[in-house]
Amino acid sequence: MELENDTQTLKFILLGISEDPLWQPFLFGLFLFMYLATLLGNLLIIIATVTDSSLHTPMYFFLSNLSFADICFTSVSIPKMLVNIQTQNKEITYEGCIAQVYFFILFGILDNFLLAVMAYDRYVAIRHPLHYTVIMNRHLCGLLVLGSWITTVLNSLLQSSMALRLSFCTDLKIPHFLCELYQLVQLACNNTFPNDMVMFFGAVLVGGGPLAGILYSYSKIVSSIRAISSAQGKYKAFVTCASHLSVVSLFYSTLLGVYFSSFVTQNSQSTARASVMYSVVTPMLNPFIYSLRNKDLMGALRRLFRRKP
Repeated sequence: MELENDTQTLKFILLGISEDPLWQPFLFGLFLFMYLATLLGNLLIIIATVTDSSLHTPMYFFLSNLSFADICFTSVSIPKMLVNIQTQNKEITYEGCIAQVYFFILFGILDNFLLAVMAYDRYVAIRHPLHYTVIMNRHLCGLLVLGSWITTVLNSLLQSSMALRLSFCTDLKIPHFLCELYQLVQLACNNTFPNDMVMFFGAVLVGGGPLAGILYSYSKIVSSIRAISSAQGKYKAFVTCASHLSVVSLFYSTLLGVYFSSFVTQNSQSTARASVMYSVVTPMLNPFIYSLRNKDLMGALRRLFRRKP
């Protein structure tokens, strides 16, 4: 089988979630709705946290960054998917595919780091409430977000650079709705061992590291809550991290479920359908999870809508 080395003419075929023509109008409407809901919900959180001075706190600073990352995360794949369905053309150029790989990894891992940073913020708020404003100062908050960006950018550059060394055979069909790195490596004809090693260590370090930080933070939070004598005090402490814990549980349960199921099933399109949960549904639900039980955020949104031009 001949290798395809001319990247100027190299094009991949994104098979999407379903190849059945009867499902395409339904999928177009469903994903358009979810994308618009994601944009609207996360934009409202960003605008509310920026314009309302009562939300100028570390927790909402991190939340606005998470909302921005979620908007970008879904924007990497969904617009292209909608265009492909509407035009009935599933092709994506080599350059477009590498760009999708880069930005999908960047914003997916950035979500991971921001969730870990927010877990640390909740840890400080519950373990050291009297020193919270001193510890979580503007300088530290800025460094935590900047460090998250730098780490994810470098990791994405490494992963996408390794993808550039791959040569591809004539079968360029990707059973996914975007150029996912693992699926791209599977299509390569040359030795992919270096890519596999980089992906493995990347998953362990930039994937497992933040998860370990989240688990450690919540182990300390749980021990602190158990030490509180009054039931009302325990409830208030739990409420401060309930929304974040819900988002973490939703994100990691769907993410780990997808990748563990990929080792069990050989149906790649089933894996693609399952990946919709963490890459589309979770970013859409995050604003609702954070706002419905948050009186400060709901109050800021009401003031935002009542504000006269």
